[in-house]
Amino acid sequence: MHQADSMSPLERRAAISLALVFAFRMLGLFMVLPVLATYGQGLAGATPVLIGMAIGCYGLTQAFLQIPFGMLSDRIGRKPVILFGLLLFALGGVLAAQADSIHQVIAGRILQGAGAIAAAVMALVADLTQEQNRTKAMAMIGMSIGSAFALAMVAGPVIAGMAGLHGVFLTTSALAVVGMLLVIFCVPTPQIPLRHREAGVVKAAFLPALRNPDLLRLNYGIASLHAILMATFIAVPLALQQHAHLPKEEHWWVYLAALLISFFGMVPFIIYAEKQRQMKRVVLGAVTVLVLVQPLFWLSMNSLPWMVATIVVFFIGFNLLEATLPSLLSKIAPAGGKGTAMGVYSTSQFAGAAFGGVMGGWMFGHFGLAGVFIGCGLLALSWWVIGVTMNEPPYVTSYRLALSAEQVEDAALSARLLAVPGVAEAIIVAEDAAAYLKVDSKELDREALDRVVAPV
Repeated sequence: MHQADSMSPLERRAAISLALVFAFRMLGLFMVLPVLATYGQGLAGATPVLIGMAIGCYGLTQAFLQIPFGMLSDRIGRKPVILFGLLLFALGGVLAAQADSIHQVIAGRILQGAGAIAAAVMALVADLTQEQNRTKAMAMIGMSIGSAFALAMVAGPVIAGMAGLHGVFLTTSALAVVGMLLVIFCVPTPQIPLRHREAGVVKAAFLPALRNPDLLRLNYGIASLHAILMATFIAVPLALQQHAHLPKEEHWWVYLAALLISFFGMVPFIIYAEKQRQMKRVVLGAVTVLVLVQPLFWLSMNSLPWMVATIVVFFIGFNLLEATLPSLLSKIAPAGGKGTAMGVYSTSQFAGAAFGGVMGGWMFGHFGLAGVFIGCGLLALSWWVIGVTMNEPPYVTSYRLALSAEQVEDAALSARLLAVPGVAEAIIVAEDAAAYLKVDSKELDREALDRVVAPV
């Protein structure tokens, strides 16, 4: 139970290489977001609804295939699934790059979304890291996703300005190929895939995850957040170009400034949420920002300085929620159910992205930019109304303890674990030869826990 001072070289290599694989894929996925609304209008057959569909439709195949791909990786191995997913993503980028119609772009984006590798990557992280270092590895992946999103928002307009929309899609394919090379040559191969309920999906945990009111609120929240993101980025690039009169080739500096400022703006709130145990207050505050910022987009879109300021405020709220919601999930998910809860959460996220693209396109086609902003504001408001009913989460973290055969058979072990100060939940899973705990790190008596699970 004692914390290791640092990762082993193998663990560090695994964490860094998998973080890069995730980053390259997310970079390719989001690079299209700030440019498709403006550059996509030149494609044959383009309508607002179809452009919105092109922006968000990757989420549809992601949502359907995320959990099945994770389960498939349990059967045939992590690396084959990850390589196949990256290949699909690369082929989707090539298909979209060759497109001269919006329908071909949609087909390419759907194929890109079919490369749903997130669950398999997370399971591989669990296979390749020790329990005490797994949180660090997951944090590295989380940072890589945030960095990739920020870089994508800047790189997309720059590459589109130099090489057009087809250049952006070819870049996404090239990034997927780099990811495949990393998986083949840099990511270690685990000797034995680990049965790990905190990183993988378990069928038996599905119904409890779908019946848990706190998890359902969270799933609605992440779906709403990504729906708002997709819909907003149908309207914001067009508002910058048509109303604030900023050429689309120059949009990159707006996103760069907004993301840098918003990053520093959100950090104090994240620290406050965790240290002061005020997660509910911070999450509701960030949702309130999303509610209020949408009418501000509408009111400020004729002024470039005010538009930039509003984009900064939007990204403070968005990035704060993107960072805190996974932490909230890890606190709420029952012991041994975190992997399944995360699978449902990710599915909800991608389904929300698909819905947001279509919703934003439809609202823009029928009601103009104002309609998109009002629609996003109402969606954020519905989230706030649901979020108000959430409970303050328990401030606990997940642990997995490997057990010997004798310990698995010990009927009283669960009760002894629950008697340790700071242990809130404990379940013994015989087929995993492990105990899954939820512990309050401030209250946990580590020495007492070590004594309970020490080999006899």
